[in-house]
Amino acid sequence: MNKLIAILNVIAWAGFWAFGYIALTTEVSNTSQMLTAAVLAAAGGALGMWAYLKLVRISEASGYAKAPKMADKSHLEENNGETS
Repeated sequence: MNKLIAILNVIAWAGFWAFGYIALTTEVSNTSQMLTAAVLAAAGGALGMWAYLKLVRISEASGYAKAPKMADKSHLEENNGETS
């Protein structure tokens, strides 16, 4: 499953860059082609971002990558919600 997500990530980002280039270089008079390319580029970017974030979570869970440093919130539990 991880390899499938990685392949999907590469294909999605390639689609984002290819269709984004088409959307930016299309003549202004050809709005249907520009809109179609922009929609496909946005879909590729969204799918690529989802796949990338999924791969990051998988690599952190497997121990391949270090988990991000988080703030210590133990002091919030000691006060039990009281503000001083």
